[in-house]
Amino acid sequence: MNKYQDDKKYPHSKITEKIINLTFKVFNELGYGLAEKIYQRALAIELENSKIIFKRECYGAISYNGSTIGKYFLDFLIDGKVAVELKVRNEIYKSHVSQLLNYLKSRNLQIGLLLVISKDGVKIKRLINKISDYQRNKSE
Repeated sequence: MNKYQDDKKYPHSKITEKIINLTFKVFNELGYGLAEKIYQRALAIELENSKIIFKRECYGAISYNGSTIGKYFLDFLIDGKVAVELKVRNEIYKSHVSQLLNYLKSRNLQIGLLLVISKDGVKIKRLINKISDYQRNKSE
């Protein structure tokens, strides 16, 4: 199995590389064509086996003037730092990118991974929240 390694400097690059490699491991074992929940459960097992701290299906709410105006469930929150959305599609859609960016902003997270299981393999999109507190503090 080839290991995914990224030469670029991304926030939390060590943990994101581990997550990506575990997703490839799941894909190599299960192949393509199963339900999204199956891949999510398999990834959860791999995260547990790797002793990576995570939460699954994290509820989130978006409020405005004291009223909840939106609700969502994030597939995975890894180590309190990395949002992960796992999809089973053949393409990365703009709606999925927007969805993950909303999660990053609402949770004030710096980085997220959109991992798409496709017939051609795992497609990866790393998203950086440029308005997170971390990014603001870094530029000051």
